[in-house]
Amino acid sequence: MADTGRSTTPDGIPDTPDATSAPEGARPAGPAPSDAAAPSGTMPRCGAAAPSDPAGAAHTLAQRRTGLLTTLVLGGLTALPPLSMDMYLPALPEVTDALHSPAATVQLTLTACLAGMALGQLVVGPMSDKWGRRRPLLIGMVIYVLATAVCAFATNAPLLVGFRLVQGLAGASGIVIARAVVRDLYDGVAMARFFSTLMLISGTAPIIAPLIGGQVLRFTDWRGIFIVLTVVGAVLSFVVWRWLDETLPPERRHSGGLRQALHTMRGLLADRVFAGYMLAGGFAFAALFAYISGSSFVIQEIYGASPQTFSLLFGLNSVGLVAFGQLNGKVLVGRVNLDRVVTAGLAIITLAAGALLVMVSGVFGRPGLALVAGALFVLMSAMGLVLPNTNAQALQRAGHAAGSASALLGTASFLVGAIASPLVGIAGEHTAVPMAAVQLGSALAAALCFVALCRPWQQQSDYERQG
Repeated sequence: MADTGRSTTPDGIPDTPDATSAPEGARPAGPAPSDAAAPSGTMPRCGAAAPSDPAGAAHTLAQRRTGLLTTLVLGGLTALPPLSMDMYLPALPEVTDALHSPAATVQLTLTACLAGMALGQLVVGPMSDKWGRRRPLLIGMVIYVLATAVCAFATNAPLLVGFRLVQGLAGASGIVIARAVVRDLYDGVAMARFFSTLMLISGTAPIIAPLIGGQVLRFTDWRGIFIVLTVVGAVLSFVVWRWLDETLPPERRHSGGLRQALHTMRGLLADRVFAGYMLAGGFAFAALFAYISGSSFVIQEIYGASPQTFSLLFGLNSVGLVAFGQLNGKVLVGRVNLDRVVTAGLAIITLAAGALLVMVSGVFGRPGLALVAGALFVLMSAMGLVLPNTNAQALQRAGHAAGSASALLGTASFLVGAIASPLVGIAGEHTAVPMAAVQLGSALAAALCFVALCRPWQQQSDYERQG
């Protein structure tokens, strides 16, 4: 990868080093549209002074209400992927029996959905830069609803795998466009804080989803979970159609076709620092997804826990992730250099994964469920320090092509996660060693990419020289 230095973004747009570590109110990298160009009904870019007259105060109140609505809509879009994954997790052993398929084959239903979400973002991201955010999003949501409904009536594993792939391809629209909308509306410190707010909303989904999935299984079979997801997708599609305004005005859209999109992505990938944040976040996500795809079998098959107990433990870990995400957004962002926060998060993830591998390998005997659950809790919680900040730092360098940049970030994360999923089950259902090994390997790879490509010490030095 070419090192483009710290002076320009991939397409030659002037850049400032590590804008998200600058004091709040500092001008972010890249051109920002004026408030006058902001589309009607959307939140203004932050930093505007509060008006002192009554009419201005009323306008500010309306903007805050619109901002809350936008936050909830974007939170729903980012919550849909964990809903699609996590509601299904307690049913994996049941699907294995119902479709008469081995566990590795059933785990491919997770891999297919994840791979679809990765590939779909490569298509939807550039489309949203060319045609705006709303049209690709609505098309994707409709296809998601139809594919999820078909999954509910799948009669064999190959059919389920195939339509989980379609479900992922369509569901990618919500993931990539939600991030692009955030970049349309925010810069710098405010963008990092907003990503932490999104983590509060989307992090609630993994808490609720397995609990809902476990309760659904008490009244019906695994097909009922997909029926619930179909209804959720339909409701969210209506909310997007009714209340999410366009955030990318025509004058900021890209007029080029496939060649222009490929050129933009190639430029982003050639940016060493952008690529570093992308890969660091991607490998951290792989450690998270190794937990998602493997913990159901580890907790239920190895330790004999019920689906309800697994759901409670999964929800507890999600609480840790949300809590650390809020610590990041409310306390650390704007006070501590974001690269230092990422460094701390990656160190915690690596130590937790290493401790988990030592425990489950039997070096000190068979560990109890409490020890394994504790290590997983620490690992999951530290994700709240890494994922929002790597996304914010990468998108800060790509305001000129937020859709394409968001697509690359999402694709890297989901592709690496899709590769990690089958590795977790490679040794069968009765050992947790592969899950812990994948988590440790992913954490080490994330740390290596962050140090070698982002070079956080160099960025901080550049910022101090220019400050």
